[in-house]
Amino acid sequence: MARVRLSVAERREELLQAAIGQIEARGVAAVRIADVAAVLGVSNALVLYHFSTKERLVAAAFRYAAEDDLAHLRKLLGRRTSALRRLRAAVRWYAPTGQAKGWRLWIEGWAVALREPVLREVTRDLDKQWKAAIAEVIAEGVAAGEFACADPAGAALRLTALLDGLAVQLTSYPGAVPRTRAQEWTDEALARELGLDRQALTER
Repeated sequence: MARVRLSVAERREELLQAAIGQIEARGVAAVRIADVAAVLGVSNALVLYHFSTKERLVAAAFRYAAEDDLAHLRKLLGRRTSALRRLRAAVRWYAPTGQAKGWRLWIEGWAVALREPVLREVTRDLDKQWKAAIAEVIAEGVAAGEFACADPAGAALRLTALLDGLAVQLTSYPGAVPRTRAQEWTDEALARELGLDRQALTER
């Protein structure tokens, strides 16, 4: 069958999705341009035409995944409900027990970012935007009198540090931390940062 002719934007998106799948399956170090091309039945030259190097393809793939996650985060935090409900929904979605990004992909990305400046910039940008979004909603809740938090930016950093660390444990060492325990710790941390009892997370 002849392949449907795609626009440049559609082709790039198709290549990025294929790259993400290959990175998750093989890891950044092992994945090749040829692997991505083979998934789609296209030539290596076509992949290189759009991204020029493997490094650029990998960085673009991570940025694509990051933008998708950020869009969902903003959707959760933009709901017309209390700040507490929005925060709880966002934290539970992002937590390794929720339905957020494939954590294996991001752990791989963090490791490679230590050596790849372009990828490091992508992961750093995602991290900054996530923390800023959480801090903003915490500040909104404080202003509305829903809870107390003297340092929204610090609270956002501590929460994400906990969630990222739990993600490493649950993804890299299956069974090291029961998922129910990780969820309990996540709820306890959120309640503590907001000056609430844990029970208040579900009562309000």
